[in-house]
Amino acid sequence: MPTESDEALAIFRNSLSAFLNKTAPPKTIERWNQNKQVDRDAWLAAGEFGMLGVLVPEEHGGLGVDFRYERAIMEAFAERGLEGWGVPVHNMIAAPYLIEHGTPDQKTQWLPKVVSGDAILAIAMTEPGAGSDLQGMRTRAVRDGDEWVINGSKVFISNGQMANLVLLCAKTEMEDGPDKISIFLVEGDRAGFTRGKNLDKVGRDAQDTSELFFEDVRLPLGNVLSGVPGKGFAQLMALLPQERLGIAVMGLGMLERALTLTVEYTKERQAFGQSLLDFQNTAFSLADIKTEVTIGRAFLDHCTNLLLQGELDAATASMAKLWITEREVDGINRCVQFFGGYGWMNEYPIAQLYKDSRIDTIHGGTSEIMRLLIARSL
Repeated sequence: MPTESDEALAIFRNSLSAFLNKTAPPKTIERWNQNKQVDRDAWLAAGEFGMLGVLVPEEHGGLGVDFRYERAIMEAFAERGLEGWGVPVHNMIAAPYLIEHGTPDQKTQWLPKVVSGDAILAIAMTEPGAGSDLQGMRTRAVRDGDEWVINGSKVFISNGQMANLVLLCAKTEMEDGPDKISIFLVEGDRAGFTRGKNLDKVGRDAQDTSELFFEDVRLPLGNVLSGVPGKGFAQLMALLPQERLGIAVMGLGMLERALTLTVEYTKERQAFGQSLLDFQNTAFSLADIKTEVTIGRAFLDHCTNLLLQGELDAATASMAKLWITEREVDGINRCVQFFGGYGWMNEYPIAQLYKDSRIDTIHGGTSEIMRLLIARSL
C-alpha cells in the first residue's frame, strides 16, 4: 500500500497534526466533552484548514483526494481522543452521497459549504423501530403536486444538533410498484423539522446525537438526491462498505492508543518489587493485543486498496468492521484491567476509551448483522 510513500499524504498528515494540536488540545477536548458538543468555530477552522470534505472534487472546493486522507484524519483523531468530533460522519459517511449521487445543482449548492464548514452534514437512517433493518423504516414521503410531504422520526443521529443539512432516508410512494427508499436533502431550517434534545450517551460525549422529527415537512421535488425517487436503497448499499471500513479504521486507532497508554502505565507502575509489565501475564496479554493491532492494520491496508480500486464488497467490509471492532472492545477492556482502580477514573484517558469504544460493535451495523452479511458470501 503506497500510503507512507506518498509525499503529498505525508505532508497532509504532518500539517493535520499541527492543526489538531493547536485547535483541539486536551483541555479543549475536555471542554467539548463537558458541553456535549464541539464548538462551531472549530468546524469553521477545520474548513479553512482543509480538513472538511477532502473527497469533494476540486471544482467544488475540496481536495479531490481519496480515502487514504480520510483514514489519516480518523487515525489522527483516534490518537488524540477526538472520537466525539463528528468529522468522519460529515466527511466520510454523508458527503459521498452528494459527491456520487447529487445532481449538478445539488453539488453546486452544497459541496462548497461542506468543504468550508458552513454546512455540517448528518445522515438519518435509524428509527426507533428500525435500526439495521433499513427496509423496516416508517418515515414516509408522499408527493403532493410539486412537493414532497414528509412525516416520521429518526433517532441516534450523529451531528443531529448542529447539522445544517440532513440526508434523510424515507419510504416514497412509487407509481410503478411498491414503496421504495429515497434520500432527501432537508435543510436545517425547514418548517416542520425539529430536533429533540442532545441525547445523553455512555461515550463519545462531544458528539451531538439527536432524535429528529418531521411533521408535514414540505420539500421541492429537486430535494430528492439524484433527482430521482426510489434510488435510496441502492445508493445506501453502494456506500455502506466505505462507512464500515471507516468505523474499523477508527476502532483500530483507538485500540492502538489504548495499547500505547497501557504499555506506558505498566512500565511505570510497581507491584511486588517489579513493574507490572515484568509480569508474564501482563506482557503476554499486551503481546496478544499488539499482534491483533498489527494484523488489523494489514487487513485495513488490504481493504483500503480494494476500496481505491472500486472492489471493496459488502462481505469484506463487514469482515473488517466485525473483526476489528470486536478486538477493539475486548482489547480495551483488557487494558483497563491493568490500570486497576485508576482505569475506572474518568480523568484517565483509558476510561474514556473504554466508554467510547463500546458503540463500535453497534453503529454502522451490529456485529450480528456483519456476520449475516459475511455468511451470505459463503
